[in-house]
Amino acid sequence: MTIPATREPAAPDMLRRAGLRVTAQRAAVLDALSGTPHAAVDELHEYVQERIPGIALQTVHGIVNDLTAAGIAQRVSLPGAASALYELARADNHHHVQCVVCGRVEDVECVVGEAPCLAPSQTHDMRILEAAITFRGVCSSCDS
Repeated sequence: MTIPATREPAAPDMLRRAGLRVTAQRAAVLDALSGTPHAAVDELHEYVQERIPGIALQTVHGIVNDLTAAGIAQRVSLPGAASALYELARADNHHHVQCVVCGRVEDVECVVGEAPCLAPSQTHDMRILEAAITFRGVCSSCDS
């Protein structure tokens, strides 16, 4: 797994700001997330194993859970996806578009036009935090 150059602040700085202890394992997982949005834990594990041979898949799961709890990463659950995907938390309410053939996932910054249903008709005494929208389609590579 090749990770492109990161555009995010250095992993140790991000971990310290979130109050997490800086370890080589956490930094490696964070680097993988920085370069690979919408990654499953097994993909992150593959990258981290190249840098830290012998790291257990369960360790990567634990680190992803720590990063999510600290607000550094967020879980992306998509219809039909084999497993949860993770991305760096952006403190926004962006959406996703997903190819139903190959599974490719991309960010959608904002929905435009008429909102069909962004406010629920009944909150059932819950304070709404976000509305998650996933557009599903077929990408141009799979459509040919």
